[in-house]
Amino acid sequence: MRSKSILTEAKQIERAVTLIKLGARLQVLESETDLSYERLLRLYKEVAGRSPSKGQLPFSTDWFMTWQPNIHSSLFLNMHEYLNKVAELDEIDTVIKAYQLYLEQTQAQGLEPLLSVTRAWRLVKFVDNGMLTMTRCSKCGGHFVTHPHEIAKHFICGLCNPPARAGKGKASGALQLH
Repeated sequence: MRSKSILTEAKQIERAVTLIKLGARLQVLESETDLSYERLLRLYKEVAGRSPSKGQLPFSTDWFMTWQPNIHSSLFLNMHEYLNKVAELDEIDTVIKAYQLYLEQTQAQGLEPLLSVTRAWRLVKFVDNGMLTMTRCSKCGGHFVTHPHEIAKHFICGLCNPPARAGKGKASGALQLH
């Protein structure tokens, strides 16, 4: 029987606390740490001051394809891909750092973040499993979340070709198109 490292356990607790503070669901914590369900539950209640949300995690790629969620998801995923190339971090730490950068950017633009850390984590899983990918926009050159079978040669992103009602309302997250 191998003894547990106190430092490893401390790092896992610190990672779990960070994820809880970012709003991660309990299933993300279970997947990304070796801590027991009971410990995670106690930790969640202590950090968040409430019980974790119940229910299934979002499992559809469709949410990432709708206009505003696609722009927010693409912003996050570009940051994630960049960090993957330049920083030597564990995968979950890359998700955390990219998500923190995403929050900073949305706040700096005065936008409501549409992407939760749980959805961001799920997005990375979808990309890792080949269910979603990044495709370069043939107009602006930006990289956007798409289905893997998207015809890349003629792909035009939602910023270059917004839907008819885009940016018209004052709903949270509405972009000001000038």
